[in-house]
Amino acid sequence: MKNLILFSIAFTFSIFTNYAQPFNKEIVQEGKTPMLLGKINKEALSENTYSKWFLTNYKAYQPNKEKIAELKKILPEYTITAFFGTWCGDSKKYIPVFYKILDAADFPLERLTVIALSNENKYYKQSPGGEEEGLNIHRVPTFIFYKDGKEINRIVEHPVENIETDMLQLLTKEYHNFYYGVTLANEELESLGTKKFIKNSKKISFKIAPFINSKYDLNTFCKVLLAKEKKEEAIAIAYLNTQIFPSEISVYETLANIQGLANKKADAIVNYKKALKIDPEREDLKSLMSLFEKDLKNEKK
Repeated sequence: MKNLILFSIAFTFSIFTNYAQPFNKEIVQEGKTPMLLGKINKEALSENTYSKWFLTNYKAYQPNKEKIAELKKILPEYTITAFFGTWCGDSKKYIPVFYKILDAADFPLERLTVIALSNENKYYKQSPGGEEEGLNIHRVPTFIFYKDGKEINRIVEHPVENIETDMLQLLTKEYHNFYYGVTLANEELESLGTKKFIKNSKKISFKIAPFINSKYDLNTFCKVLLAKEKKEEAIAIAYLNTQIFPSEISVYETLANIQGLANKKADAIVNYKKALKIDPEREDLKSLMSLFEKDLKNEKK
């Protein structure tokens, strides 16, 4: 592939400090599947190993002709930014479909920006250029639609119905994407700050619970926050998850683990105890709790 730039394992992490990012950068790590990272275009997906899923799904999808006709009328007013991962199953499914729809609607691809994100723990769902900063990218693919520089709405991970139907809905009517609850939680967090957010978490939980699908919605958001070293924010979101799913052991475990990472061992012990009330047989949680209790005793000496 003539424009594809190959990088060895030695450069995998240094690229996150290099802001002069070319198109179609491929990261090759020993023992791992290569991945694209940063800004890419359609060419990068149409060749090499990526073509196996991109071209197959692109050719197989048949857009709804009536909805394409409607999109042709309104899409030229918008610009779009798409975030995805070449390592992500949903991205492999919907990025080709999205391109197919845009091509069918004669949308000029110069109005589309596509960003490939990392799945490395330290850089989870991040790009070298930081294009995702401030945009609350917690699931991929995410398709963000802008008009006059302002976000109108977005499709997150997968459509509610199908891509072209969701596009028309979000551009012309009220539309809530599949993870709208995470959007609401993030808005409350940014508005209130972590302390007020936790204090008002019960009230917030009532507001967003109807838009939360499972405990994993907010758990994944916590992982993204942790990758950005936003431990206090991750604690606040994890605490909210315990309000929505008070009978789920994993939400208390997640909260306690994050509190441990933030050196809030006493708080972590409280939540390990709550988890153990649900499942007293979890020896791993007992061990972690015991370790934190010993650490606290030693610190008092």
